[in-house]
Amino acid sequence: MELEYFENIPLNNMKRIIIKLLLFHLLLTSCQTRSELDNLSNNPINSKQVQSRPLVHKIHELPTAKVHTLLIPSESNFKIDVAVSETLKTVEDFAQETEAIAVLNGGFFDPVNSQTTSYVIKEGEAIADPSNNPRLMDNPQLEPYLKQILNRSEFRRYQCNELTRYAITYHQEPVPENCQLTESIGGGPQLLPNLSAEEEAFFESVNGQVTRDPLGLERANARTAIAITSSGDVLWIMVEQTSPSTGLSLLKLREFLESLDVTSAMNLDGGSSSSFFYQGDSFYGKQSTDGNVIKRPIKSVLFIVKPVQ
Repeated sequence: MELEYFENIPLNNMKRIIIKLLLFHLLLTSCQTRSELDNLSNNPINSKQVQSRPLVHKIHELPTAKVHTLLIPSESNFKIDVAVSETLKTVEDFAQETEAIAVLNGGFFDPVNSQTTSYVIKEGEAIADPSNNPRLMDNPQLEPYLKQILNRSEFRRYQCNELTRYAITYHQEPVPENCQLTESIGGGPQLLPNLSAEEEAFFESVNGQVTRDPLGLERANARTAIAITSSGDVLWIMVEQTSPSTGLSLLKLREFLESLDVTSAMNLDGGSSSSFFYQGDSFYGKQSTDGNVIKRPIKSVLFIVKPVQ
């Protein structure tokens, strides 16, 4: 606007114009500030920082079992790690050595020679390989199933550029493009979206007669599992018996997980191995025939340490 315009305006009108211009400027500034705040709240990185959720431990009281679940939010700073011991150890031992706030028993192992029958990868390197276990590889009864046993399911942690992703898949499944496999731990069978007991040689029937069922597909027992929800959160599960003959069958465990918004799930070593440590407390799944808790040492675990601030 030209200066000459203001020179010809009476003083009172000039004041009104100046006041209106100031008010318009304040309104425009306020709108710009509000728009910037709106953009910031919709930013996914900042949103995750503000809305990061803590670990959530729940105990579900079922008619035949007490089920512990630990939810690890996908947007949290908690890293799910793995560990293997040369000798068998309890979850408390693993927690003390790793300074973990949470520990869950992991893959299968041979209680006779204490060697693994499940793969475990840490920082991209194999730290447990079932093909090195002679009692597995040289067992004539297992020879027909070795191809399936060596391609059983595993829980994986990928690093895809700046993103961390989790998946449950078979051991020989290729790593997604632009991702690195950093950690994994084997188990099986998959429970969701489909039950893979036959594909992984955990179950076999001939002419309607069950010929192989080492996990007891329909037998109530202590169980351990890991799952991924529809929102990408990770869920740890440990089934605790309420009496020596109770617990959950794999089929009942599958039904329970379906009620928790789980999209993929995998069984881990269960029975006497079922154990869970969280913030100083230990929980064991299996009871002896006289009702005492069985604290069985194990070979491998998943664990979580407190994030570095």
